[in-house]
Amino acid sequence: MEYKILSDGGIESRMNIPMRGSADVIVAGGGVAGCAAALEAARHGCSVILFEKSMLLGGLATLGLVNWFVPMDDGKGRQVIFGMAEEFLRLSIKYGYGDVNPGWKNGVYDGKGDPPPRYCSGFSADIFALCLTELLNSAGVELRFDASAADIVTRKENGAVATEGVIIHDKSGFGFYKSKIVVDVTGDADLLYKMGVPTLKRGNYDSYFGKVINMDSIKKALESGNIGNIYRGVSGGHSNLYGHGHPIDMPLFDGTDADDISRYTVSSQIRMLEKLKKDDRLSRDLVQIPGMVNFRATRRLDGDATLRPEDSGIRYDDSIGAICDFDGREYLYEVRYGVLVKTGFDGIITAGRTASGDGYGWDILRVIPPAIITGQAAGLAAAESIKNGNRIWEPDIRKLQSILESEDVKIHNR
Repeated sequence: MEYKILSDGGIESRMNIPMRGSADVIVAGGGVAGCAAALEAARHGCSVILFEKSMLLGGLATLGLVNWFVPMDDGKGRQVIFGMAEEFLRLSIKYGYGDVNPGWKNGVYDGKGDPPPRYCSGFSADIFALCLTELLNSAGVELRFDASAADIVTRKENGAVATEGVIIHDKSGFGFYKSKIVVDVTGDADLLYKMGVPTLKRGNYDSYFGKVINMDSIKKALESGNIGNIYRGVSGGHSNLYGHGHPIDMPLFDGTDADDISRYTVSSQIRMLEKLKKDDRLSRDLVQIPGMVNFRATRRLDGDATLRPEDSGIRYDDSIGAICDFDGREYLYEVRYGVLVKTGFDGIITAGRTASGDGYGWDILRVIPPAIITGQAAGLAAAESIKNGNRIWEPDIRKLQSILESEDVKIHNR
């Protein structure tokens, strides 16, 4: 690599980046949305490479210790979210702790309780991550760990910006991987932003949670016969979804800014340690801390459509999946295909927490079940675009809906 020192102290570099591989679909990011997209595209005959910058799949659900499948029902005893979200939920508790209330059968709650308990479950974060690795590997997805998506290569085509592939940085250096479709599920819309696709950002509250075990929790686990009861939460910052608990004099954190990420991490870890110092050192142990930044939402697509809180109850002809409000009851939504794409930018699609949602609508989209549903739709849209030659923002929406319905995805709430 050749460098030239610039007058402002920076450098100008020139690199020859080798082509290291190719695939029909490249998935940048191995959170649950990325896993769903990769799996769906592979199941529809595409060659798929998934790049994950850490060493575990699952994203915030596993590395971030947000190991909770939030409610997938309408709050009145009727399941709303099915498809790959249901498949992943069942996988998450197949070999580890966690379960859905036994009153839930075939998508309906027939037990006691008013209001009925929600359709949700905790799970073992690490065991679920291992299960995702096995699932994707068995489906033929090429998994590349410790590999960050550094940049995206584009071309001009028919008045649009189109993708050529992705530049990856891993232990072997920089490498170019060619693809027909890129799924940006980095969680921060990194490739969308670098491609010039319109994006929007928001700040994050002070939230950092880990897990401890102590003598009381061990006793509870032994008495209950359930190892899931062994964990207790410990925080370095404990703001909730709505900002309650955020220090009044603390600026919000920008999840796309390297300085803010380091400021957040150092501050959170020191404050967590200060809490632990108050305990008898032989009475407890810190067994898990987040392996990734615990930000809820950082940067997302400004898409052809945007999910907003006031969209509850509206039926959309271009829906690719019915979802629900995880924090409230009876608020039902339909995710429009346009929240995943932007007209004028071909060969790139997103899902999960970088899908286009406004305000609380962003939060509704980013949690585990909707992230999986949008990931499944993105993977299918990628496969169909390759098969049919349509631009990514111009799918045969009826065909997508028909295929998704055949895969047990509920398209409309009514």
